[in-house]
Amino acid sequence: MSWLNSVRNALSFGSKPKTTSDNLWHKCKGCEQMVFSKEWEENQYVCPKCDHHDRIGPTERFAELFDEGSWQVIAAPKVTEDPLKFRDTKRYSDRLKTARADTAEVDALVNAHGRIDGHPAVIGVQDFAFMGGSMGLAVGEAFVRGVENAIREHCPYVIFTASGGARMQEGILSLMQMPRSTVAIVMLRDAGLPYIVVLTDPTSGGVMAAYAMLGDIQIAEPRATLAFTGRRVIESTIREKLPDDFQTSEYYLEHGLIDMVVHRHQLKARLATVIGYLTAGEKQAA
Repeated sequence: MSWLNSVRNALSFGSKPKTTSDNLWHKCKGCEQMVFSKEWEENQYVCPKCDHHDRIGPTERFAELFDEGSWQVIAAPKVTEDPLKFRDTKRYSDRLKTARADTAEVDALVNAHGRIDGHPAVIGVQDFAFMGGSMGLAVGEAFVRGVENAIREHCPYVIFTASGGARMQEGILSLMQMPRSTVAIVMLRDAGLPYIVVLTDPTSGGVMAAYAMLGDIQIAEPRATLAFTGRRVIESTIREKLPDDFQTSEYYLEHGLIDMVVHRHQLKARLATVIGYLTAGEKQAA
């Protein structure tokens, strides 16, 4: 392509983007087969060939789970940014700017209030695309804000976890979000409200050691990687070979660590059923 054509393509002056092979097809991370992007999106980002559940962000989650026109995003709380003035190969502040530009989100946890098959609920969704869904001050504060909104609206809080763990750029301040989230969950239970966790791929580290495993009901998407620490670290420590399905949703279910594994297509209906069971007593009292 000539320099002139390159400039013309860059200065499209509002012309519609061209349909190319890059956006027409999606390569599945599970079976590595090529799938029509539209078919993949209409299938809720689940591969129609191998059933691999791809990672999705808050906007897609809310659209899939809430009744149409019933939900509203809860404003992200303001926190101190880059409290340690951290820098590795890049400034932490620059990493935040890049993540915000890529995801259009303020940070890695977004809350929304709405209805699931008529049941009011607050849903929090961690976005792995935002710095690996890492837990820092903003995520901790957003979690507390989500719980406070659930208490105010007198409804369950449902959290969708997807995280590599604590955010290293915030040091000990990120680890402090573990007890903060635990206290928030106690507040929710003192109010007599359900706390439901949906584990998605991947959930690990400090998040797994905190609010990800404290649900009244523990649900997971199929074949999600769920772990506190890495497989190689465990094998080198215990000097044994781990099972092939170790640290997967199915392994956790088999060993009683979670309550159910639910396909994304059935997730809304299952959440509505669970919420209906857990709040039935309150409806009768009302």
